[in-house]
Amino acid sequence: MDIFENDEQGGNAPEFTVSEISGAVKRVIEGEFGHVRVRGEIGRVSRPSSGHVYFDLKDDRAVIAAVSWKGQAARLSVRPEEGMEVIATGRLTTFPGQSKYQLIVEDIAPAGMGALMLMLEKRKAALTAEGLFASERKQPIPYLPEVIGVVTSPSGAVIRDILHRLRDRFPRKVLIWPVAVQGEKCAPEVAAAIRGFNALTPGGAIPRPDLLIVARGGGSLEDLWGFNEEIVVRATAESRIPLISAVGHETDTTLIDHAADRRAPTPTAAAEMAVPVRLELLSWTADQGARLSRALTQRLDQRRQRLADLSRALGRPETLLDPARQGLDLWSDRLGPALHAAATRKRAGFNSVAGRLHPGILAGLIARERRHFATFAERLAPALARLRRDAARENSRRRADLVTLARRLATAERLRLDGLAERLATADRMRQTLGYTETLKRGYAVIRAEGAVVTTRQAAETAAQLEIEFQDGRLPVLAGSAPKPKRAKSEPPDQGSLF
Repeated sequence: MDIFENDEQGGNAPEFTVSEISGAVKRVIEGEFGHVRVRGEIGRVSRPSSGHVYFDLKDDRAVIAAVSWKGQAARLSVRPEEGMEVIATGRLTTFPGQSKYQLIVEDIAPAGMGALMLMLEKRKAALTAEGLFASERKQPIPYLPEVIGVVTSPSGAVIRDILHRLRDRFPRKVLIWPVAVQGEKCAPEVAAAIRGFNALTPGGAIPRPDLLIVARGGGSLEDLWGFNEEIVVRATAESRIPLISAVGHETDTTLIDHAADRRAPTPTAAAEMAVPVRLELLSWTADQGARLSRALTQRLDQRRQRLADLSRALGRPETLLDPARQGLDLWSDRLGPALHAAATRKRAGFNSVAGRLHPGILAGLIARERRHFATFAERLAPALARLRRDAARENSRRRADLVTLARRLATAERLRLDGLAERLATADRMRQTLGYTETLKRGYAVIRAEGAVVTTRQAAETAAQLEIEFQDGRLPVLAGSAPKPKRAKSEPPDQGSLF
């Protein structure tokens, strides 16, 4: 008989607790729907900080609550977004705390190509609104990078094509970061590779690339879906190293193509964008060198001819120097007599002055200056004495002020300490008055058993030994040593009651 069926009369129907009913419902639902695939539209997506993902699956008539736990959510091939039509695989269970059932989702797949395209267009519009695809964010590609970082699968034909084309055009150092280019590991590995290359330190043990190439061969929309994930697009937009996207064939377009600095139709074309052709560059360099040599030769010839034309208009050097040579000869003839006349004139002037100079004049000047100095010192002495007296009076006044201030501070501190001592004495007297020792002096006693105070007769009877504290000390007493009161002879024996 089913435990949920009632008796026909209902009088002997079993009673169940709420937990028993919830457990029975949980077992029935999980037993019947242990593995289901549910098709519906995603609504009300919630991603709390715990890492779990909560959302609704709905159609035009019903809604089922769904949850993907943290470990399962990280492995989902499709990130749930509101408005997507998907097929969710999982199991039904109940949530007794709210009396509802929910779908524990283990995997999510788009419900057709139309759903994928709709989700792609919605994601593209959201990222475009953030400005991740703006042209002003694009960085120029270096003309000749020293080191090129390639993010792709190490075992496919893509990396061989890139290396072969680089070797043919202009050999460069290549760093390969192996990643999965398809499946659920594709997006996180590609994003980690882009951020890993950007995290390298310039000039470190591992050289930091000057250019990045993210490459993959062609495939279906599902195969290339990892390069449409938001984590890859954001890592590409944040890259400080210029990046070329070479995902799929020429007709394939993914969101990483819009975020990259350049988009190549094929991985081979990406290698061609990365470096020029070495032979063409050498030929161009040789041609430019030849043109420079011809231009220099022609320019020198023109300057030489111009110099020759101008030199014909100049006179002979001898003609230009003759006037100056003649003037030099003239002045050199006049220099000797002029020096002799000047020396004679200066000597006569010195002799006339030397006659007026003798030691008496200097001694008079020195004596006069000494008298002036003595007079100035006499005038200055009273002022200096007055300054000394003023300074002494000011120092005495300041010293007296300091002594007065020190006395005031000492008096205030002594009064404060006296007040604190009085308050302490008052508190001690109150403590002694309120203590139980004062109560003992009035004839009371404290009874203890095993260190604890005994306050009831029952506790005293059950104790093995008691200790009584009087005013003048403590006395140990056995609990059962007190004699029992004797019954009076006149009283009849207790016969009990028949009732």
